[in-house]
Amino acid sequence: MGATGVFGTHCVILYLLQMVVLSSEEFTVSGLTRPVLAPLGGNLELSCQVSPPQNAEHMEIRWFRYRYTQPVHLYKNGKDLHGETISKYVERTELLKDDIGKGRVTLRIFNVTADDNGPYHCIFKDGEFYEEHITEVKVTVTSSDIQILMHPPNTKGVMLECHSGGWFPMPHMEWRDSKGEVIPATSKSHSQNRNKLFSMTMALLIKANSHRNVTCCLRNPLTHQEESINIVLSDKLFSWRRVWIQILSLITCVLIAFLLTSCVRQHLIFGRCPWKKTVILLIISIFAIIGVNLILHLRQRVPISDPHFELDTLWVEDISVVLCVLIVFIINLVSFIYFRLKVPLDSYLEPVYLSKSVYLSSLRLLL
Repeated sequence: MGATGVFGTHCVILYLLQMVVLSSEEFTVSGLTRPVLAPLGGNLELSCQVSPPQNAEHMEIRWFRYRYTQPVHLYKNGKDLHGETISKYVERTELLKDDIGKGRVTLRIFNVTADDNGPYHCIFKDGEFYEEHITEVKVTVTSSDIQILMHPPNTKGVMLECHSGGWFPMPHMEWRDSKGEVIPATSKSHSQNRNKLFSMTMALLIKANSHRNVTCCLRNPLTHQEESINIVLSDKLFSWRRVWIQILSLITCVLIAFLLTSCVRQHLIFGRCPWKKTVILLIISIFAIIGVNLILHLRQRVPISDPHFELDTLWVEDISVVLCVLIVFIINLVSFIYFRLKVPLDSYLEPVYLSKSVYLSSLRLLL
């Protein structure tokens, strides 16, 4: 009976020791499985729970991002070790320990920035045994500051440029017509400032026969919150196109009339007209006008991010039209000089050429 009692006592002690070992080693750490959305500039709370629930006051609780040795917050030996925290989280974190007796703690991060975006590791360590849980944080901010800049009309159309800054993450950006259908953008670009916030720029070329009512829309991919701005273009903005067509048509007609008039005048005065050269000059003039306009309309635009975008949009095409006018003017001037000097000179030199020819013929007969 005594031996049985001693054996029973030993069994109880072994059972208690086993329970202690199990309670100190066998646990898991759980938390939120879905990403946590954190508003920029606000506060963020991340919770971890030991399972099965147990007192975690004696444990080491460590929160870190990418490196174990660079904690966001460290709780050890029953107190917070703020001196171990990496610099950008100093005085920005607080460990809520109201339920630490049940194995639950919450990390609070103040004044959330874009740098706080990403994974957070929560580790409970008891002796040599530890478990962790990873929570994904997604920082988000939406901006209502949207502007549409309209560049002066040029020979291709009216260039609209939509700009908005202060977004995170990078938003989805698109143009829409009055029916809500997406219009392909001419170009898009984005940049990030030192706070990692995105600035978006998108351009759209409105032609004379295209949309008049367009909307610039931006949507946050996480919250699906959308911001937009609308603009309606007047038909008067496209009157320049008719003006340029009329000017070029008038110049072409003047050129043709000038060449034909000069040719007829030379024929009436001197009895001859260089029709072949007239046709050649006329063809050169027409091809010069057509060539400049083809180059003008087929030339690719530079993207908004290019430092020469403003020059390309505001000046290059108009300068090309001016060059077209100058080409026609120069051809007119050359034609005028040619018809004024060439035919009279030929008429003056013709007797000389004739007498020289007679002289050479007589010389051959004598020889």
